[in-house]
Amino acid sequence: MVCRLIRIYGIVQGVGFRPFVSRLADRYGISGSVCNKGSYVEIIARAEEPVLSDFLHAIEVEAPERSAIVKVKVMDSPVDISIDSGFKIALSKHEEGQIFVSPDIATCPDCAKELFDKNDRRYLHPFINCTQCGPRLTILDSMPYDRVKTSMAGFPMCEACSDEYSDINSRRYHAQPVCCNDCGPELYTLVGRASESDVQDMGTDSGRPEGAYGAAALLETRAVIRNGGIAAIKGIGGFHLCCDAANEAAVQRLRQLKARPMKPFAVMMRDLEVVGRECRLEPEMEPLLTGPQKPIILIPRRDDSAAPENADSKITDFRIAASVAPDNPNLGVMLPYTPVHLLLFNYPDDEPISDVLVMTSGNPSGAPICMNDEEALKYLSPMCDIILSNSRDIRIRADDTVMAFYRSKPYMIRRSRGYSPLPIVAKSESPHAVLGIGGELKNAFCLGNKGLFYPSPYIGDMADMRSVRALEAATTRMERLLEIQPDIIVGDMHPGYNTSEMARVIAEREGVPVMEVQHHHAHMVSCMAENEYDGTALGVTFDGTGYGPDGTIWGGEFILGDEKGYERVGSIAPFIHAGGDIASREGWRIAYSMISTALGSEAANRIGETLGLGDEKGRQSIDFMLGNNINTVKSTSAGRLFDAVSAVLGIKSVSTFEGEASMALQIAAERAEAQGISLAPYEGRLMNIDEEQFELCTDTLLMELAARSLADQDTDQLAYFFHKALADMIVIACCYQRTRCDVNVVALSGGVFQNLLLLRLVDDGLEREGFKVLKHGVVPTNDGGIALGQAAAGIAALRDEEQNEE
Repeated sequence: MVCRLIRIYGIVQGVGFRPFVSRLADRYGISGSVCNKGSYVEIIARAEEPVLSDFLHAIEVEAPERSAIVKVKVMDSPVDISIDSGFKIALSKHEEGQIFVSPDIATCPDCAKELFDKNDRRYLHPFINCTQCGPRLTILDSMPYDRVKTSMAGFPMCEACSDEYSDINSRRYHAQPVCCNDCGPELYTLVGRASESDVQDMGTDSGRPEGAYGAAALLETRAVIRNGGIAAIKGIGGFHLCCDAANEAAVQRLRQLKARPMKPFAVMMRDLEVVGRECRLEPEMEPLLTGPQKPIILIPRRDDSAAPENADSKITDFRIAASVAPDNPNLGVMLPYTPVHLLLFNYPDDEPISDVLVMTSGNPSGAPICMNDEEALKYLSPMCDIILSNSRDIRIRADDTVMAFYRSKPYMIRRSRGYSPLPIVAKSESPHAVLGIGGELKNAFCLGNKGLFYPSPYIGDMADMRSVRALEAATTRMERLLEIQPDIIVGDMHPGYNTSEMARVIAEREGVPVMEVQHHHAHMVSCMAENEYDGTALGVTFDGTGYGPDGTIWGGEFILGDEKGYERVGSIAPFIHAGGDIASREGWRIAYSMISTALGSEAANRIGETLGLGDEKGRQSIDFMLGNNINTVKSTSAGRLFDAVSAVLGIKSVSTFEGEASMALQIAAERAEAQGISLAPYEGRLMNIDEEQFELCTDTLLMELAARSLADQDTDQLAYFFHKALADMIVIACCYQRTRCDVNVVALSGGVFQNLLLLRLVDDGLEREGFKVLKHGVVPTNDGGIALGQAAAGIAALRDEEQNEE
């Protein structure tokens, strides 16, 4: 007989791990205990050596589906126990170490089945959960993960739930959010169009809000949606705005109220059959769509919306309204992931509603997702007819995760619910802790400690002070949850960003230094860290805007370096960005500026009039700025180049949301590729070289496109022509740089590489040339991923400083 102390590290809290170990010990006749230590689960086990070996093997191969074991340590136990003492789940104890917090988990099939079982005591219970599903991060106050440390602490278990919680044979054995209709949170409605006094009354002791409760609240919300209304619905990590996605008038009204004229809405579909009816679902997408994360996945829609031949006859004739995703071949699709969502689609003995619902983030433009009644009444009530809320508090915001698929693998667009704060494992462990504050757009921050990097849920755009406040609150909470006290705060070097100021504020508050990392260097290091690569690489970092140390706007960059530093070795051809922020939204201004710089104002005005680049007054104002060097700055922004090309080709001259013109250009190019390429490859000069760095000839490429557009060549074909020419330029530039520095590794990062056509053309070209290509997958390539690069660069700087001191 031997006694062993076993420590299990990973996602082992909030996933039924201790009950699983207890049942396993009972099966093998093992005495001892299992305890949650916060940063790991500790097992003391006494049995014969072969039995313990089998027990350990069973732990690794039979672990709960939602768990993730990172490492296992086995050692002799410092205490001995009696063989006949049995096995118990001990009270949680807190110890420092690596922390793993489970993200929120979608409703599991077993709970979904019980939800609609009339003989089950949780029949139609809108908060049903078990050890394999339910809220985790968004209800957690502190580790270890116990009920008293969550927002469920205010809901004492009834006797029946308590019995299940204590029953080793129950699916809810030590399920911390366990509850039922008798003891759990409650649904209720708030009236849309709230008055100022309603908002001011929130948070007072004036009693329960007026409105329907329980089943009545859900039925009332269903009726509003069925009748073409808009509902704000509280989910796991915040509110959604919801309407019938098959009702064109309802969708148009939501667009008007949310001031979102064109940006696609996410759609929640009842089940896989409906997804198959509306979209061309690829086999590799299904496990994620139906799994425990249930992200929003970008899926090609069916051209004719015709149901496949094997469609179930129970599917109704509802169809997605055109205004859900205007002029877009893809739909952002997710399946119901909470009991409330399931009940919205299917409620016994009630009239049916649409099997496709718009389910878009509940927030004003630019602000973070609303997370409580006060925010919902203040910001969402003007946009909806009813608010369906509940009495379970959300501790931290977590918007929906969004992903595409590239080469049959997930390609993250927005990392949030279901994924955060799952850590990215560093190639080497460090004793230092760091906070990367993230980008100004699509903000998410990243905490690093003991060889793990924890990306936060998505926050939002930092131009809105509500997002800044949300960022500050979230960093404080995540530092407490993960028990991380940063040794350094890392932000962007742009002096005017709110995130840069926030980095300085937090650093001063916590008494630690602040470090600045150039935007595109952070992009490159993020890609390297995700791929566990710590050597020298050539970063191809293409995006919209990044502050250049030379005072210009960077965005189409080739940088050579590692985590510690970089050298700018090339870029796209610089152009004059005239007109400030408005030119970032109106691509025709960039296009005209480039043409006027190349040909002069007189010729540019004739071309601009023919191509529809603004009006005469607008073109004259740009020429005035160019001639007098007013409101102008030199730029190498690849994002603005795409906008300019979109305008020159007559595809999209003005964007109502970030990336709209570039997205339309990509869609046109993909149409041409699907129909067959008819244009010969670009034969113009690809790059210019001097002693210090090279430039891609993107300025002459734009002029070539303008000439071809004036000659009435096919727009879609020209869109593909541009993508292919730019990809060829990038590949040739990488080959040239390899001859100069003998680096064979290329990291592709930046928001422009959300364009999967460009990504594929560049990736294929580099692989043909024998490069090792690093790409993103589980971390966004856009600004939502740069916090990882900031954090990794911060750790490298601390490590370097430590080595220099030695």
